[in-house]
Amino acid sequence: MPEHYSIYEHKHRFAAWAAGRAASVIGCRFSVEQARAIIQSVGLHRLLVGPERLPEPHAVDAMHAEWRKVAIERAATFKVRFTHGIAAKLINVYLKAAFVCGGHHDDERVAALHPPIDGLLLDALAKGNLGGQRNAWRRARGLRWSHLNSKQYQEVIDAIRVALDGEPLWRIEEHWRGYQ
Repeated sequence: MPEHYSIYEHKHRFAAWAAGRAASVIGCRFSVEQARAIIQSVGLHRLLVGPERLPEPHAVDAMHAEWRKVAIERAATFKVRFTHGIAAKLINVYLKAAFVCGGHHDDERVAALHPPIDGLLLDALAKGNLGGQRNAWRRARGLRWSHLNSKQYQEVIDAIRVALDGEPLWRIEEHWRGYQ
């Protein structure tokens, strides 16, 4: 086994695969190899050393917007047209696999990471009127997660924060039914 194959490379490969598969949708198809290149251009792989490399909770939204911007630009070099919704799904699944499911779920920086957004989650949130945010969930569902622009995406994240009232953002996925 080559010496350079570390647990960080192992996590990176798995998280990039998971993110690439989750974010590639009808109308925006791309390979896992392209997803990995996009993730690396954003610099997310450099965060895998530990959650202390993640942005402070108050800075997550601004940093996430920058990550999305870079991902959209890099995707264009592959002739793939990313929206903020697609870029967010790629980023969020990657960070979820690496940090939330990697045993760092109690870290305050990890708790502030955005969860992956998709139609199944938005449907469940609207049906249950989670946090009294039914209108926000329905609006986002009507727009479709893969078509969200930056402002619309941030509105969903803001509604999640309201609904969770201080809980870690990953907790919203209790309502996601994609695992079934």
